[in-house]
Amino acid sequence: MTSRRSLADGVSDRFVELWSERRPCTLVTPRRDGTPHAVPVGVTVDVGERIARVICSAGSQKARNVVAAGPGGARVAVSLVEGRTWSTLEGVAFVRDDPAVVHDAERRYAAEYKEPRVNPQRVVLEIAVDRVLGNA
Repeated sequence: MTSRRSLADGVSDRFVELWSERRPCTLVTPRRDGTPHAVPVGVTVDVGERIARVICSAGSQKARNVVAAGPGGARVAVSLVEGRTWSTLEGVAFVRDDPAVVHDAERRYAAEYKEPRVNPQRVVLEIAVDRVLGNA
């Protein structure tokens, strides 16, 4: 059964385990014409802050889609699947290019995945999570 809840409502230990270990994920952002753009990404999640982060290049399609959505950000979703267990986080994404924010996101990514390659054009998609779906 699918559950819908806010991260503020609390999450299961399985949810925290799923989102704190290296797993391939999918990010869906809206293109200018409204169609979905889905790509594989690495995601780090801070349950306490209710923030999901994706590092990428400023010129990537996902970053351009978020910027094109305007100052209010873009409605996005990140998902992961492991066997029969799945989880999707929905929220509003913003592109962050502040060096301190980028460095923090790189540090989080390195702890969960691997040290990211050097990329002077790196930005962070910060997703303010407001909906959690899944069976985790």
